Amino acid sequence: MLMKGVTLRGLEVFEALAASGSVAQAAEVTGLSQPAVSQQVRNLEKALGTDLVDHGKRPMQLTPAGRSFLARTESILSELRLAQSELTVMDLTHLSTLNMGIIDDFDNDLTPRLVTVLAESLTRCRFKLITAPSHEITAAMKDRRLHIGVSASTGEVLDGVTEYPLVRDPFVLVAPRGKLPASGDRMQALQGLPMLRYEREQLISRQIEAHLARQKLTFPERFEIGSHLSLMALVSRGIGWAVTTPLGYMRAARFHDLVDAHPLPFKPFSRNISLFASADWADRVPRDVAQTMRRLVQGQIIDPALRSLPWLDGELRVLEA
Repeated sequence: MLMKGVTLRGLEVFEALAASGSVAQAAEVTGLSQPAVSQQVRNLEKALGTDLVDHGKRPMQLTPAGRSFLARTESILSELRLAQSELTVMDLTHLSTLNMGIIDDFDNDLTPRLVTVLAESLTRCRFKLITAPSHEITAAMKDRRLHIGVSASTGEVLDGVTEYPLVRDPFVLVAPRGKLPASGDRMQALQGLPMLRYEREQLISRQIEAHLARQKLTFPERFEIGSHLSLMALVSRGIGWAVTTPLGYMRAARFHDLVDAHPLPFKPFSRNISLFASADWADRVPRDVAQTMRRLVQGQIIDPALRSLPWLDGELRVLEA
């Protein structure tokens, strides 16, 4: 049992205040009034018997006790959100067959959790799941080999397919740790390193190359890598730099100690990850699957990414239908 004064609402308010350092922004995020945010924090501090926030500084800063408690709070809320996703998952007991494809960016975290959730509901169903790059999933949806596919959106309207947006995934720059300055001309700092490219056939490569062409940016073509983790390994070894996305960066957690992620030093752009479903399906099933995926993405990927890269706040986000 939680001690008196420690509430889930209080924990959510504390998490929002810690992220923003502003009562006004925490109020906007939580949907409370500013006085209510302040009261929630005071109640939490009183229950714990210690100050969590230095109220005399603007923006507000956490005390040492607050920093320690925040780590526990984020862990607790993350697990509760994932549990909510699993409890509110769709009822798929009526399905006899489901063929599904998911972008390989989700291999590490989201896909295993989603498969577990689906398997518990697909009690009478023959279920097939593949993980593949976006261009392969798109092709499989066009050929009607999949009922549901999760991939990066090309912007193309597919005949007989309905699209449900899931995530906005902005492109970022990854470079060897300490290679780029905190400010200043990052493009100049990159001159001594080659650009590492994704394999040309991949959708992410085509999206990146199209944007570079629009910006009239050219870089020597020396490396073309088919595996995302191999590309990140080369960055970590100081071989070169690359353009990727937060989903890709978070997937390569083993290299984070050797790699820095930065905002792009040229005009920003992003991709959308969407769920695609055959239009002849009942709308409820893909909508329920999409909503479950949004909750999982938020808890499994976006929340940890924003803790590591707070400058992505507002850019990396779930897209509601």
